[in-house]
Amino acid sequence: MRAAFVTETYPPELNGVATTTARYVQGLLQRQHRVQLVRPRQHAADVAVAGGGLQEVLVPGLPIPRYPHLRMGLPCRQALLQLWSRQRPDVVHIATEGPLGWSALQAAHRLELPVTSDFRTHFDAYSGHYGLGWLRRPISAYLRHFHNRANRTLVPTEALRRGLEAGGYERLHVVPRGVDAQQFDPAWRSAALRRAWGVADGDLVLGYVGRLAAEKNLKLLLAAYGAVRRARPGTRLVLVGDGPLRAPLQAAFADLVFAGPRRGQDLAAHYASFDLFVFPSLTETFGNVTVEAMASGLTVLAFDHAAAGQLIRLGENGWLVPHGDEARFVAAAVALSGDAALRRALGPRARVTALAQGWDGVIARFEGHLVAACEAGAPPGAAEHRPRPRHAAIVQDGQRAGP
Repeated sequence: MRAAFVTETYPPELNGVATTTARYVQGLLQRQHRVQLVRPRQHAADVAVAGGGLQEVLVPGLPIPRYPHLRMGLPCRQALLQLWSRQRPDVVHIATEGPLGWSALQAAHRLELPVTSDFRTHFDAYSGHYGLGWLRRPISAYLRHFHNRANRTLVPTEALRRGLEAGGYERLHVVPRGVDAQQFDPAWRSAALRRAWGVADGDLVLGYVGRLAAEKNLKLLLAAYGAVRRARPGTRLVLVGDGPLRAPLQAAFADLVFAGPRRGQDLAAHYASFDLFVFPSLTETFGNVTVEAMASGLTVLAFDHAAAGQLIRLGENGWLVPHGDEARFVAAAVALSGDAALRRALGPRARVTALAQGWDGVIARFEGHLVAACEAGAPPGAAEHRPRPRHAAIVQDGQRAGP
């Protein structure tokens, strides 16, 4: 296949969408497909890569409010029309629904190119965390309209598929996320790292990995930490990641460990050096960090939601709390913190579950949906965007057709 892959975030940007998108791109290349990667230019010196089946196309972008290290693509429908008219891709896959994604959707419809899309982020749910709750319904309507114009929309869990389908989304298919269980491994546990965090022998480390932002429900994380610390005064909370709440949290909580963004083996060592992974978010579509923590041999405490709801079995390979029940979440954090034997039993079982979530099977499913879209042809409603003839007669194959 010749696949055009459109995304508004990509490594070295650090987030779940960028990480997963890169896995998809590399997986397609390894399967001998050709990939045209369309993304915003990340900085002035950014240079497009070409070779080995990959062709990057860099487009203008602007910093995202509150996330200046990330950029969103600007509208570029005409440029994509010209690009894809010169060399038609077999399928267009759109990973994000921003201005660049919308331009790609419009261009694909105009050219009657098959389209697949990812539903990766609950942007409608984010609005309430930033004082913009009145935008939730318009954002929901836009997202539904966007994805319903694709041949197929890929979602990471069956629960999300059912929820979106009930909200009017069409042609939904489940493709889960994978994990590299060789990278994320309990063997990377580091006594030196724990000492650097100020942790004494026998003390407990609660860990969190993700954006430090309002939509991650960090207020509950801090409440759980406070309750655990009252029961076990030596407990430390280590936060890996960055975001708009980092500065105010550092100013307010001197006892927290802010590790900042981490990558590769360094990130794996941070996971493996935790004792309990505490993840209070309710806005995830999947939550890659959940399965990364499980692969690292950690007991995960999370709500019955997204990846945790799909992969964790209560009391067997982790701990689930009913969706939104904050009191039980705090109580579970205290109970798990005080039960080392239970944590030692759950962690290895969590890793066994993660071992079955390898990327090879995920990429194969993703590839299958691209092929199915190619076979289906033009996306729904594409004919509505055909240009109308300027004259009453149309020349077809050298012959004049009637009006």
